[in-house]
Amino acid sequence: MSPQGNPGSLPVTVVSADAVARIAPGATLRQVAEAMVEGDVGALVVGDDAGVSGVVSERDLVRAMAAGQDATTTTAGDIAHTELVRCESDATVAEVATEMMEEYVRHVLIEEDGRLVGIVSARDLLGVYAAADAPPDADVGGEEA
Repeated sequence: MSPQGNPGSLPVTVVSADAVARIAPGATLRQVAEAMVEGDVGALVVGDDAGVSGVVSERDLVRAMAAGQDATTTTAGDIAHTELVRCESDATVAEVATEMMEEYVRHVLIEEDGRLVGIVSARDLLGVYAAADAPPDADVGGEEA
């Protein structure tokens, strides 16, 4: 991606995924890990089309495992963050990046008319800024480690 002008002025929907990876609140941590691998994502929205009850990230999963929580009985709902940060679909990359920094989060839910339409990560936003400063032939999209 090579945005013209100021990359921060792009709408956040340019970098958000088309589909939102979700998991049921009752899914075990093992199922959470499997869903993250299968979806190639670092966070899952906990809930269904009717509502969102939280977000569970790779970091949450690692913390639960390090604390000795049982991967077969602890659920997504048990470890999910429930104080969620949201933005409207017309928010800019810069506005969402500022919100992430102020709220100290790595994922922001994107809504349109009160309905969840996407999720954006700090890495997604970093990619916009990296692409703007990269030479035209550089590969800044690389694989996530």
